[in-house]
Amino acid sequence: MSDSRWVSASMPYLAPRERGQGDAWGAEAAARGGKGGQRIVHAGEVPATEEVAALLGLTVGDAVVVRRRVIELDGQPIELTDTYYPTAIARGTRLAERGKIPGGAVTLLAELGHRGVRVREDVTARMPDPDEREALLLDTGEPVLRLSRVTYDDADQPVQADLMLMPAHRQQLRYEIRIG
Repeated sequence: MSDSRWVSASMPYLAPRERGQGDAWGAEAAARGGKGGQRIVHAGEVPATEEVAALLGLTVGDAVVVRRRVIELDGQPIELTDTYYPTAIARGTRLAERGKIPGGAVTLLAELGHRGVRVREDVTARMPDPDEREALLLDTGEPVLRLSRVTYDDADQPVQADLMLMPAHRQQLRYEIRIG
């Protein structure tokens, strides 16, 4: 990829994919001439932190399912993403396993009857901790963007929470909102 800055929109990651389509990240990277991938470094149940509990409307310490991933472009890490699900939705499903999910997690959620209809995203900037800096191959002094996203279903219940970390100097977030 010749561009050092990636312009990313959230919309392709919020809608279920058609049967037989790959995940949204792989498709976006391929459309720009790159190879997108991900490494799932952990999947399973963990206690909800204060932040995750607030996002999912749970109590601190409640069990949640997490999928921890390193998102890659052309074999290089470009994002750290932890995605959390209430156990009532994810326990015993592929969301709780380390394997790749055909079409992505949003597609599986829709198949399970949990289609997202509203999303709230918050973006902040900060300095990475040493482990994050190492995982993203950053130099000292390079900040990161942190995107927190919660997806709600048609009953206005949270079904998924994402915490994403990406190098600020390589990322631009774009929001296009349809009014009306």
